[in-house]
Amino acid sequence: MTRFALTVEYDGRPFMGWQRQAHGPSVQAAIEAAAHAITGEAVAVHAAGRTDAGVHATGMRAHLDIERTITPFRLMEALNAKLRPAPVAILACESVADDWHARFSCLARHYAYRIVTRRAPLTFETGLAWRVPTPLDVDAMAEGAARLVGRHDFTTFRSAHCQADSPLRTLDRLEVTAQGDRIVVGASARSFLHHQVRSMVGCLSLVGQGKWTPDDVTAALEARDRAALGFNAPPDGLYFLRADYP
Repeated sequence: MTRFALTVEYDGRPFMGWQRQAHGPSVQAAIEAAAHAITGEAVAVHAAGRTDAGVHATGMRAHLDIERTITPFRLMEALNAKLRPAPVAILACESVADDWHARFSCLARHYAYRIVTRRAPLTFETGLAWRVPTPLDVDAMAEGAARLVGRHDFTTFRSAHCQADSPLRTLDRLEVTAQGDRIVVGASARSFLHHQVRSMVGCLSLVGQGKWTPDDVTAALEARDRAALGFNAPPDGLYFLRADYP
């Protein structure tokens, strides 16, 4: 039995999310089906994160165990061949120690949320970014983001369906950068709550529009109440960038 670590890129638009679903296609199920077609084995794929429907990844990390003898390169090539035409690509594959786990060995997860501020609808980027039709005050958004960095009770920014045992999380980084009409909100933490990044971005967008102040972000955080959330951004602009390991 060999454990293989994968680096996976995918367009989340056709999927119900990463996790296997009974009511629709998922990235996990697509990779598992491809692995079964190659090896004939019932393979379970574990990932560093469970992205929602419509959320994308440029560097999701995952692992699977295979009994058959196969090199990492051959496995990567075979998976990519079997995954076509699904918008999923295995960018890298390597053999790892038996105790390496894509989820539990992970030290940090990094996300980016992409916003395009323009009145015209998106064409090439439909479903790949969030279009906001008005300009946003990036400096105000950055000030609001700074209020969320650190260890806090993020109940306000947590989905009502979140299954995490605790709302306490340490947010290591939340940065807002812009180039022209493109805004990127970058977030890093050891782990995130369900919808946490989208909820934070939604509230920062209110700050950027002048509907909220940075103080309102602080008030929402301190409320520890989902009802205090201003807005939950859509999944379109969210990307899982990478995961860090020892």
